[in-house]
Amino acid sequence: MAKQNVAEQFVDLLVRAGVRRLYGVVGDSLNPVVDAVRRTPGLDWVHVKHEETAAFAAGAEAQITGRLAACAGSCGPGNLHLINGLYDAHRSMAPVLALASHIPSSEIGLGFFQETHPERLFDECSHYNEMISHPRQMPRLVQTAIQHAIGQSGVSVVTLPGDIAAAPAPEKAVEHALVTSRPSVRPGDTEIEKLAHMIDEADRITLFCGSGTAGAHAEVMAFAERVKSPIGHALRGKEWIQYDNPYDVGMSGLLGYGAAYEATHECDLLLLLGTDFPYNAFLPDDVRIAQVDIRPERLGRRSKLDLAVWGDVRETLTCLTPRVRARTDRRFLDKMLKKHADALEGVVRAYTRKVDKHVPIHPEYVAAVLDELAADDAIFTVDTGMCNVWAARYLTPNGRRRVIGSFSHGSMANALPQAIGAQFTDRDRQVVSVSGDGGLAMLMGDLLTLVQYDLPVKVIVFNNSSLGMVELEMMVAGLPAYGTDNHPTDFAAIARAAGAYGVRVEKPRQLAGALKDAFRHRGPAVVDVVTDRNALSIPPRISADMVTGFALSASKMVLDGGVGRMARMARANLRNVPRP
Repeated sequence: MAKQNVAEQFVDLLVRAGVRRLYGVVGDSLNPVVDAVRRTPGLDWVHVKHEETAAFAAGAEAQITGRLAACAGSCGPGNLHLINGLYDAHRSMAPVLALASHIPSSEIGLGFFQETHPERLFDECSHYNEMISHPRQMPRLVQTAIQHAIGQSGVSVVTLPGDIAAAPAPEKAVEHALVTSRPSVRPGDTEIEKLAHMIDEADRITLFCGSGTAGAHAEVMAFAERVKSPIGHALRGKEWIQYDNPYDVGMSGLLGYGAAYEATHECDLLLLLGTDFPYNAFLPDDVRIAQVDIRPERLGRRSKLDLAVWGDVRETLTCLTPRVRARTDRRFLDKMLKKHADALEGVVRAYTRKVDKHVPIHPEYVAAVLDELAADDAIFTVDTGMCNVWAARYLTPNGRRRVIGSFSHGSMANALPQAIGAQFTDRDRQVVSVSGDGGLAMLMGDLLTLVQYDLPVKVIVFNNSSLGMVELEMMVAGLPAYGTDNHPTDFAAIARAAGAYGVRVEKPRQLAGALKDAFRHRGPAVVDVVTDRNALSIPPRISADMVTGFALSASKMVLDGGVGRMARMARANLRNVPRP
């Protein structure tokens, strides 16, 4: 058997850890690794057009599969381009291993061509960030990086100079068993008993849920039924908790709707379950709060806690629910359900006037039709900005759909790259990139990646020729919109020129047919929908001093607009309220 070099050993470790693809752009310092991938069964090189896309795609794959994913960039500018996507993966708790190849080891520190210092640059967006400066550090350093990424749910970065990648690997190197999955964490009995006592003392309990409730839907519903509590959620909790939920009172935060804000402020005990909700202005400061989270460093960093519980939400509720007293008093729950339904009805009435005839097309109408026509197990990737609004208000979760975006990092241009990573996990599953024209323009070159690999991603462009969310922020702050215009662009024509299916929609009656045709098309497709940049109305009670950046200091409603099928869900839940 021929002796391995360091690059081959690195690639073998990726395969052992379950990595299926390495996203990146080739380059000289990276060539030994790319050649090792070429000769290794079970691992494919995915040639994207920008390294930022590589990192976003890897992060999306990790979020969809729960497995380690990987990306790579060549020395200097190549690996620098990874950084934004790695920030997003890290803040999304996606296990990603990034390879930052480096200049020749003998030239480090001498101002060599393309020299940077990756071992410094990636510190803030990784749990582990080290350089292999000698072949003898393999394979232990890479194994350590893998276990950091998986064990702490985030990014590890390995810097590898090109000459060391091509060097012979050490003989008889020790290879340890790899950690490839994370355990559940159960709180101690003392914490469970304290939490049970707080719950039994409270009269009005509200649950506020985040992405940490993934896999705990049944347990959350059983607990809510036992203590008769309304359930609100953050944006990242929507896909896990809103469906089949008779206790749903909507979402709080910048894009909030329904009665979630009231439910969190009118209770006397608020339980934060698996959420690192960043907008503490929306959280109460005059009620008792207990928080349950798998990440202990997140406990109490958004609000003052009366009890912090370190544990997995599912395991915690499994232990907790039998220990709290069952209740029959639904008055608080029913009051919040009615407020929720009334709030959504008011929003619907404000929005639905001749929407199917309005030109330019209402973006709310596009989102509603997309929600109706998309597959029941579709994966939606959502651009930051106004597309977040449409996802929050219109994409209906059902336990099988997934909705991912740059919800914690807030980067532009994430939707198309994330769709690439999502589609590679299953070519037969419908993947929809909900893209703004600004976001798509930023990394539009990777439309060519869809064509090159014949990935059947459907890119739905909400094309209002503006940076809509930024324009809205300026308006609410009392500033004239400036620097937010995009040149009107026919993205469908660009798609066709690149070899994809492309159709432009300018009238509402064309929309459903265009979406159906795109979904039937077997390859990549772009549906470019010209939407009304003035569709959103600003509630008159929002004043300039309420907005600082992205945070509100008061008021539960930030953006007015439709809410899709959620109004029907709220009415259905209200009909189920027992009558005296």
